[in-house]
Amino acid sequence: MSNNTPNNNQKELNIELNEKVAAGIYSNLAIITHSNTEFVIDFASMLPGIPKVPVVSRIILTPEHAKRLMLALNENIVKFENTRGKINTDSNNGGLTIPMNFGGNTAQA
Repeated sequence: MSNNTPNNNQKELNIELNEKVAAGIYSNLAIITHSNTEFVIDFASMLPGIPKVPVVSRIILTPEHAKRLMLALNENIVKFENTRGKINTDSNNGGLTIPMNFGGNTAQA
């Protein structure tokens, strides 16, 4: 059997991506919570000078899919770092600090 021959047990997955979803939503903060049956990832957009941090998207996953996502992210991070170099993260608190000033100068009047 050739590698190019489709396996009869495999079904083709047709993924649809509309324009609005394809444009994406910017997020620089993710908050992860879980219960016995699901993981909830809230993606938020934290901007300077805005005291409220709006959640821009929420994804709910089963524990099995959450683990698959973690493994897929890890695999892609390894591939990224192999071609583009190590990704730098904040070393304080294991990289969990939230940059409240975004690393820039504080505005003064």
